[in-house]
Amino acid sequence: MEICTIRSRAELTAPAAEWFASKWGIPAVEYSSSMAECALCRSAVPQWYLAMDGGKIAGGCGVIENDFHDRRDLAPNLCALYVEPEYRGRGLAGELLSFAARDMAALGTGTLYLITEHDSFYERYGWEYLCTARPEDGGGPLRLYVLKTP
Repeated sequence: MEICTIRSRAELTAPAAEWFASKWGIPAVEYSSSMAECALCRSAVPQWYLAMDGGKIAGGCGVIENDFHDRRDLAPNLCALYVEPEYRGRGLAGELLSFAARDMAALGTGTLYLITEHDSFYERYGWEYLCTARPEDGGGPLRLYVLKTP
């Protein structure tokens, strides 16, 4: 399994955008735009990460300024973590989280945040519950976590 960045594998932008869109219901053009910015290496944010099993995307995640919640002061946000069902239970989510944290640290980012409905998953990987946040769409409160990058 290879974990890579979109900035190092820009040719994966189109398939990655389609893959993330199929998982999260956000139009692929939104992902493509963010990934294009990432590929230009203009700043630390946004970043996109993929776990590749040969030519197949097994999992992925991103880092964006804000993951559509009301705590805009808590940035950047790890987002869109997803592992295909057939790859779950093998530690791939943890590998993606660790890779992204190390990469963001190398890019000068000392703290990452994320929102989730999970109540124990991210603690396994060193994330700490910080507070609740409200999604921009007006839904119920979400858990907001923080991680100091290595």
